[in-house]
Amino acid sequence: MSTTSPLQQRSADPSSPSRSNHPSFTTALFLTALIAGTLDAIGATTSFLLRGNSDPAIIWRYVASGALGPAALKGGTEMVIYGLLFHYFIAFCCTLVFFLSYPRIPALARYKYITAIGYALLVWVITNLVIIPLSHLGMPHFHLQQVLIGMFILILAIGLPISLLAHHWLRR
Repeated sequence: MSTTSPLQQRSADPSSPSRSNHPSFTTALFLTALIAGTLDAIGATTSFLLRGNSDPAIIWRYVASGALGPAALKGGTEMVIYGLLFHYFIAFCCTLVFFLSYPRIPALARYKYITAIGYALLVWVITNLVIIPLSHLGMPHFHLQQVLIGMFILILAIGLPISLLAHHWLRR
């Protein structure tokens, strides 16, 4: 005769859907930020190469120059690494804000696809109209085609992964 209740047996089964099968908030946060940051880096690099450019390291030196100044544009591998670190830090911050907001704003879960688009556009606005102008880079020059491509990349690479993974990992 078993001394464990059916509820205890069910929760010990790794195939049963339980809270213990979900990663911790911190793990889900870091995994989501890593996925979103990587997808965004791939999107930015692909867009850059499709415009006829040949050295994607320029992108990451540019990102580094926002914090470290114009000298970063002439730097080597270390500036590329700094640029990637800043990029992933920004992706982490975007993910953190969403993850902290998710349980407090029920509409984020209810309208996850609309939320993904809206959040990506908000990230674009904050990045391009607040962060970049306040950095060493100053106000960027906008070209409609590049703005639309950038927004589309953010929807696919930041908005959708963050919204869908938050919904998957944080719902109750």
